[in-house]
Amino acid sequence: MTSTTIRVVPGSDSPTQRWTTRTWMLLLVVCIVIALDGLDVSMVGVALPAIGTELSLETGTLQWIVSAYVLGYGSLLLLGGRLADLLGRRRILLIALTVFALASLAGGLVSDPAIVIASRFIKGIAAAFTAPAAFSLITTNFAEGPSRNRAISIFTTFAASGFSLGLIVGGLMTSLSWRWTFLFSVPFAVAAVVLGLFFIPRDHVAKTGGHDIWGALTLAVGMLTLVYTIVSAPEAGWGSVQTILGLAVAAAVLAAFAMIELRARHPLIRFGILREGFVARANISAIALFGSYVSFQFILTIYLQSVLGWPPLSMALALLPAGLVVVATAPFADRLIDRFGSRLLITVALGALSLGYLLFLRVGTTPVYTVDILPSVLLLGAGFALGFPAIQERATAGISNDEQGLAAGLVQSSSQVGAALVLAVTSALIAGGDLAADASAAQMLDGFRPGLILSTLVALAGFAVALAPRRRAREVEARFE
Repeated sequence: MTSTTIRVVPGSDSPTQRWTTRTWMLLLVVCIVIALDGLDVSMVGVALPAIGTELSLETGTLQWIVSAYVLGYGSLLLLGGRLADLLGRRRILLIALTVFALASLAGGLVSDPAIVIASRFIKGIAAAFTAPAAFSLITTNFAEGPSRNRAISIFTTFAASGFSLGLIVGGLMTSLSWRWTFLFSVPFAVAAVVLGLFFIPRDHVAKTGGHDIWGALTLAVGMLTLVYTIVSAPEAGWGSVQTILGLAVAAAVLAAFAMIELRARHPLIRFGILREGFVARANISAIALFGSYVSFQFILTIYLQSVLGWPPLSMALALLPAGLVVVATAPFADRLIDRFGSRLLITVALGALSLGYLLFLRVGTTPVYTVDILPSVLLLGAGFALGFPAIQERATAGISNDEQGLAAGLVQSSSQVGAALVLAVTSALIAGGDLAADASAAQMLDGFRPGLILSTLVALAGFAVALAPRRRAREVEARFE
């Protein structure tokens, strides 16, 4: 399909391209959308203890407030990205964003734990449609090259800023009431919908002759089953009947999906896209970056609160330097990509994360923040600031407009499912340690170390893949010049 461009000449990579007011307003809308995704996850994470206290939730139930969002988000990203291509990015974004606002409102007003968790699941589903639609609006409305890299750089700044500043906002909102961590997003989502109605260009949706309904259903069921099994495995047990059966069902349904796609006249996902450009490597990098990043941040927040006894706002301030590094670095990511290439930035990013995790392995029970914690936090910020935009650019470079949503959905799905998988394994490893309430700080810290080692190994594996030379790399790169 072709989409309406906004005074950006396709194929023109001149750094002197002028962005009109409509260009900036379109970019503002999609940046608000992606910032809300990160902000929502961070704010609610900080508010979990307060939610558990007021609603009398046990730890096993409380974790579903986070896991329900991951379940909806990670399971349906591929479907969301493809439907944005098929049905129109503008339409999908505005509808899903409206659902996101309504679910946020409902979650902040009710007191029934089941409805709170359900609202999180619905928000995750909505985000699974808004995120790839927002990103593909950039890749289809900004010409590949400096213009698109600049737009992705700004987009990345908002994404990372939302995630990082959500920790601070979450601490402030929780001091008023945990409900404000749900309600805070509502006016911003409504504003984005209103602006989107005026400034997002209408799509010219191509007539494909069919939308592969059976493929969509089997993909949704398979991914929901897989992510649910992964998220619930630490509590149910990795060797339990529930986990083994869940993985088997997910594998069978996804195998059926693959067979449907290979035979469908108009497949939901064209598997050949994995052989185009740098899609496969970009997705592997996304798994390594997000899997290790989310896992390490999870451990770090528990360490600061459980081992050191810091309150949520102090913990948020301790992690703030990572966000500040992202905010300071991300605006220049497009220039760095133009000058050094996305492959080098991805390699440096995963190397920085690996070093940060390795340094944190030496932390003790009485750390000096500036010596023992801050270096890892800064490397965490640098790795995310460099890696996130470079991976997004590499995953969509050279992909045709009618598959930009699919490519964006693939890399974001890899990020979320990778994060869910690594976090689930990390939780299982931590659960095997001594984290009892009466355990000493040293015993608790020892219980965290297997998870820290896992984060390090995941980042190092991604670093090795990014560093490894690719066959015929010069020929492939030349194809996109």
